[in-house]
Amino acid sequence: MSPFQIIFNPTSAAELAKLPKDLQLHVLGEFRGLPRELQGDGADFGHLTRAQRTLTRYRLGDYRVYFERHPLGVVVHRILSKHTLKDFLFRSNLDGNGEDAKLQDNPKFWELIEQAKGAAKKAS
Repeated sequence: MSPFQIIFNPTSAAELAKLPKDLQLHVLGEFRGLPRELQGDGADFGHLTRAQRTLTRYRLGDYRVYFERHPLGVVVHRILSKHTLKDFLFRSNLDGNGEDAKLQDNPKFWELIEQAKGAAKKAS
């Protein structure tokens, strides 16, 4: 098996750093089996697609990790509390049913994901 890397962009790294240490370890530990799971049908994951780009949502208890595949592994874009996501859905006038389909069609969600690119450019 080839090496598998989990790459955190500046935004997701900051979100991970805000979590308590035991929760950080839990999140990182959950990614251990990820390469094997990603090779399957991905039934445990949600998928959001827009303009030839696919993000995967991985549920970890009270958190949602949004990432996309990368030749070296995955790039983590956001780590959101499910309560934060519920707040986002409420502010966007969406219900929780069909969450992935509704999120992928909502430009505000993609703006949230793209904010990380802007933060990365400012950090450079």
